[in-house]
Amino acid sequence: MGEKDKVTLKIPRELYERLKDMIEGTGFSSVTEFIVFVMRTLASSGKIKDEDNLTEEEVKAVRDRLRRLGYL
Repeated sequence: MGEKDKVTLKIPRELYERLKDMIEGTGFSSVTEFIVFVMRTLASSGKIKDEDNLTEEEVKAVRDRLRRLGYL
């Protein structure tokens, strides 16, 4: 896969550092490799199932929680 086949995603540095600590000793060679694995696993079905959709209230609660944790 060439560089033109990739894009850059930005994540909070704190999240990156947590993931870096999490993958230590797991066989993943980098945070990027781990994130690609997780995203491919999640995307393997090809779509989000209806029962997985969150209500507006649930989305707001998740965003509020992420904001309090410093991710947003």
